[in-house]
Amino acid sequence: MAGGCGRRRAAAWAAGLGLCAGLLALLAAVLLRAYLLRAPAIPRLWARRGGTAAFTAGERLELKEALRGAIKIPTVSVSPDDLNTTAMAEFGNYIQEVFPAVFSSKFIQHEIVGKYSHLLTVQGSNPELMPYMLLAHMDVVPAPPEGWDFPPFSAAEHEGFIYGRGTLDNKNSAIAILQALEFLLRRNYRPHRSFYVGIGHDEEVSGRKGAMKIAALLEARGVKLSFLLDEGSAILDGIIAGVNKPVAVIAITEKGSITLNFTVEKDPGHSSFPPKETSIGILAAAMSRLEQNPLRNLFGNGPERMTMEHLASEFRFPLNLIMSNLWLFSPIVSRVLAWKPSTNALIRTTTAVTMFNAGIKVNVIPSSAKATVNFRIHSAEKATEVLETVRNTVADDRVKIDVVEAFDPLPISPWDDQTFGVHIFQRTILDTFPDVDSVVPGTCIGNTDSRHFTNVTNAIYRFNPLLLKSDDLPRIHGLNERISVENYEKQVKFLFQLIKNCDTDKLPEPHANSHEL
Repeated sequence: MAGGCGRRRAAAWAAGLGLCAGLLALLAAVLLRAYLLRAPAIPRLWARRGGTAAFTAGERLELKEALRGAIKIPTVSVSPDDLNTTAMAEFGNYIQEVFPAVFSSKFIQHEIVGKYSHLLTVQGSNPELMPYMLLAHMDVVPAPPEGWDFPPFSAAEHEGFIYGRGTLDNKNSAIAILQALEFLLRRNYRPHRSFYVGIGHDEEVSGRKGAMKIAALLEARGVKLSFLLDEGSAILDGIIAGVNKPVAVIAITEKGSITLNFTVEKDPGHSSFPPKETSIGILAAAMSRLEQNPLRNLFGNGPERMTMEHLASEFRFPLNLIMSNLWLFSPIVSRVLAWKPSTNALIRTTTAVTMFNAGIKVNVIPSSAKATVNFRIHSAEKATEVLETVRNTVADDRVKIDVVEAFDPLPISPWDDQTFGVHIFQRTILDTFPDVDSVVPGTCIGNTDSRHFTNVTNAIYRFNPLLLKSDDLPRIHGLNERISVENYEKQVKFLFQLIKNCDTDKLPEPHANSHEL
């Protein structure tokens, strides 16, 4: 018996030692990946340079006033059939007046598309270089003045900020592109590489009459783009928890969308003898099931994992260990990301009940109840999959489901050290923003005009070269939208430099490890 106990004790010791060895090996692997095998925070394809675009005091005043003048024009889109077309026509006249060099240049062709959108073709001196495109939009969402510190179309300047609808979304980009080009032309700079400038007039209501027609026009002409740059993400400062430095996030895809109408029809009646279930009760229960049963967590199946991996070395301890070892900690990270709405939107198809209508009188059982739900689709799912899941979740034949609009997520654009656009963005960010050390791929959870251009390029990127803090985000489509004058100057400098950087015809040798991008 003593011998048996000894053998069991020895076996237990061996098992314990084996477990300790395994844990030590696991710890070694975690530390090795976090501190020795990690990718550098910035892809060292280009060295950071100083002495980029320097604007005179007069030019700095000019660019500020050009933006303020554009903000004062109320180019509001309410619906596809409710646009302030008078203001949009005024905007077209305004840009031709403010940017005379652009609109009088012999190598720039200007076309009006869909009555109010603008397409500029800038003919480079070397037709063998593949062109690119810069995209923006002039239209803005409505802005009732209640709650604003300054009237939303006053372009008031206060403590270094310009207030007004469109300062962040997206007149700033439209005017900055033209301003950068205007300044280059005044310096007698002719681009080597051709490029296009598109300014849509109905992006806020789907872009079908503006950007979609511009895209169709380019496709009909056989145009193929090396890349397209639109709005969609930015330089995030203090927004990513656990990262101290500002991070340039360039969205390489955007979520899809499906909007569904739900209807329940029942016989009307008097409230004094109600049925067991009313149309409102049936539909409310269906909406509750949708909210209580969110679509599956897809962390690791889209760019969100790439974002975390590229940022791993920038996170504070112990997050740097976790993000460097997602092969081990992915289940934990995915659960944590699901806690906050802003990060939950990155890892799954989201469900938003946005409209609910029923009832006509306090003592009348309504004959019908209607609701509208918008789902923003993760890049790993399709609209048809979402619709099937919704039907299974509602699981009630009394609820009629109709598709209002649906489109799949955009394809994921290339992100590696052999992609021209990635080189250009990284180099231009280094040139323009000295405090930025991390350039990472991400996902645009909203939708942009860029989704209409998939037939002319597979390299679509969404990045607004602005430094945004957490208190800036609610201002987009919200109250007191504003941009700092310094921030806007940086945006013009970025675009000025980007156009020049695009004229390179020789890129650095690609790194062996594309993860460094």
